[in-house]
Amino acid sequence: MSIEKKKGRPMKKILNLTVKLFFILLVASQLQAVVPQKWELRTKEDFIKGKFSGVSLSSGGWLSIGPRVEKIEVPVEEFYLSIAVSPEGSIYLGTGHGGKIYRIGTDKKAELYFQTAEMDVTSLAVDQKGNLFAGTSPNGKIYKITEKGKADEFFNPQEKYIWDLRFEENGNLLVAVGEGGGIYEVTPAGEGKIIFKPKANHILCLRKGPSGEILAGSSNPGLIYRLSSNWKPSVVYESTYEEIKNIAFDQEGNVYASVSGQVAKPASEAAPISLPPVKLDSATDISVVVSAPQVSPSETIQTLAPRTGAKPSAPISSAIFQITPDGLARQLWSSSEEMVFGLIYDEDGKKVIFGTGNQGRIYSVDRDGQTELLTQEGSEQIYGLYKIAKKIYLLGNNPCFMGLLPLGQNLSGEYLSPVLDAKIISSWGRVEWEAKVPQGGLVQIQSRSGNSAEPDETWSDWSPPYSGTSEKILSPKGRFLQLKVNLKSQAGSKLPEVTRLLVFYLQTNVAPVIEKLEILPPNQVFIKPPEQEEVIMGLDKSSQESSKRKDETSIFLTPKRAERQGFRTITWDATDGNEDKLSYSVFIRKEEDQNWRLMQDNITEKVFSFDTRNFPDGTYFLKLVASDLPSNPTGTDKKAEKTSRPLVIDNTPPVVKNFSALRTKDGLEISFVAEDNYSYIEEAKVLIKPNDWQVVFPVDGICDSRTENFHLTLKLPPQAENLILIKVRDSFGNVGVFQSQY
Repeated sequence: MSIEKKKGRPMKKILNLTVKLFFILLVASQLQAVVPQKWELRTKEDFIKGKFSGVSLSSGGWLSIGPRVEKIEVPVEEFYLSIAVSPEGSIYLGTGHGGKIYRIGTDKKAELYFQTAEMDVTSLAVDQKGNLFAGTSPNGKIYKITEKGKADEFFNPQEKYIWDLRFEENGNLLVAVGEGGGIYEVTPAGEGKIIFKPKANHILCLRKGPSGEILAGSSNPGLIYRLSSNWKPSVVYESTYEEIKNIAFDQEGNVYASVSGQVAKPASEAAPISLPPVKLDSATDISVVVSAPQVSPSETIQTLAPRTGAKPSAPISSAIFQITPDGLARQLWSSSEEMVFGLIYDEDGKKVIFGTGNQGRIYSVDRDGQTELLTQEGSEQIYGLYKIAKKIYLLGNNPCFMGLLPLGQNLSGEYLSPVLDAKIISSWGRVEWEAKVPQGGLVQIQSRSGNSAEPDETWSDWSPPYSGTSEKILSPKGRFLQLKVNLKSQAGSKLPEVTRLLVFYLQTNVAPVIEKLEILPPNQVFIKPPEQEEVIMGLDKSSQESSKRKDETSIFLTPKRAERQGFRTITWDATDGNEDKLSYSVFIRKEEDQNWRLMQDNITEKVFSFDTRNFPDGTYFLKLVASDLPSNPTGTDKKAEKTSRPLVIDNTPPVVKNFSALRTKDGLEISFVAEDNYSYIEEAKVLIKPNDWQVVFPVDGICDSRTENFHLTLKLPPQAENLILIKVRDSFGNVGVFQSQY
């Protein structure tokens, strides 16, 4: 506003108007509780906290209908750990902890193909003749299965875990093992030798690199090794994570790796793997092995067991890196809440596709790190991904399933928002949303509310669908609220998109809580720091004067404690469930009185000091009243109060009584009594000039009561004055002085 003198309107009136307008705006800004609060979902980080069913989340952060996963019926098992595909298209699945291998024919019917003696079938591979090879754990062995129910032990490396199997072009089989760690080469006759023995105690995955070399991922430490044609190793990438769980690559020679765990430990300190990990590899040759994603060595058997809602005790740490042909690594994705189990590179889409747990999600991420949530399944973990003829096979666990992605496009989907915690029972206002709804599409929003953090049978039913883009929420008052977004589309039409959800709500006003009221020792106060001035460093002298102004930033300087005779200070802590602004009032009454007397109101700081010399000596009580009136209209405000422990006011100096002095051959023998009405004697000193003050102790040796007896002999200095001074101080700092001739 431009302030200038106009005809019939002097500047003073304009200034008054400006001040009034400023005051109105200031008051309005403080009335937080009468203005509805809002909860908004509009970014990818906001939406990702919800649950997706047939709905995807784009890299730009909007909801849309996602791809459809075709489920292939498989026998019910605890979980599936490995997969392989034969040249004619049969699919083999290895299980844990039943040690079974199933075959799914081209008719999509499953049959039990072989039962192993070990608990877990952790890896499978099919040779060019169609023979199936199975690696088992623990006490790992490799079986050659030539037909249903018929198998021979092919190779026993005397290792606990068989993590991965991969055939070479010459027919030899490469075997990745742990817990000794290494890679074996086994001939078709079953004769094997170790070709690589790293420092790592686990080799978790094997991939044939873009130039024909073998790439291997290890655990403790997490490294990617490259093995040349003569098996000479070199390191492609050294990770700070514990494990390299999956490896994939593109046609340009970039390597993509999923990593997990914390900072790598030496192999000697590695935790034992209690359950076979799982990994699902990708390859263009359908006769190459695919094993399921690896589980961190630090994870326990519960990781793969069916879950009942329990959450990991420590945060999961997982990431995806791109390593360029010249060895430069770049992180594309990371999470402390989800772990990558399966990973492939989709050459058609130029993206990495990966599955995670423990929310059963499938993502894609491009070379620029743009991530899209493709879909979320009912199983907790997407354990394996395998691409054949532009189809992506999925393995999921808890509960287990097998599926194909993408088969086509869903025509409907549902999104459940994260639960809004309003902290306090609240009234719901309006729900608003922004969406692009093409012809033939439909977006509907529903709501439900309750008073438990997890939606259950105590919550309200879902509201009728809200049809507009701004509707009054029909769900009853509560502390928690959840939204459901229904998306529908017609075949061949464009998909609807939801870009923003907004909820307004008003908390029920609750009273403040005074958590602590403390009385400081006598005479202690806080000195407010001086106001700061902004200083421009390096400024020329001619400009310094015009540049000076007070710093308007919120720099907090700790107040300084100081001594001020006669003052008492109280401090307190108070909170408000609505996060309202609070004001405070302090009252006082004497112990024998009934009525409280206001000392000061409208206090905004959590400290109050007063001069006790304005009050008679005695025992008092202080009462603190906290009010949320600054944030609420009069009549709706809430208050809380708290009474202090007894507060003694003592401004009367102690006195010296019954003084006597007697000269002796040893000096001057004196005795006296120091006494105070309300506080204990803290110190006594005597002075006979020209000597200095001398501290003296009572008869019982310590000053700790309101009456102390003193009896002592003082040596008289040469030319001593015929005058003695006694100074007594009480615990409140009051000093009484007595003098007498002797």
